[in-house]
Amino acid sequence: MRRREFITLVVSSVMWPTGAHAQAPVKIARIGFLGVAPASAWSGEVDSLRAGLRELGYVEGKNIVLEFRWATDVSELATLANEFVRL
Repeated sequence: MRRREFITLVVSSVMWPTGAHAQAPVKIARIGFLGVAPASAWSGEVDSLRAGLRELGYVEGKNIVLEFRWATDVSELATLANEFVRL
């Protein structure tokens, strides 16, 4: 093997893409849930929401984040909604 062919072979093998391709970052969806009552009053609905999302292939912390805010009074909703917007 001649020197140029050898160098071309070595450089080509180093530059050739291997199995380690750069992957696009996974987009994580965020769902905000506002409730007017203690969290315990919504436990059935929250469990159903989580189960439905799992059935659709969403895994909390992997491709979806659920954010919960619980107001004790309707007057607190605007403040909590603004908190979601900042997130």
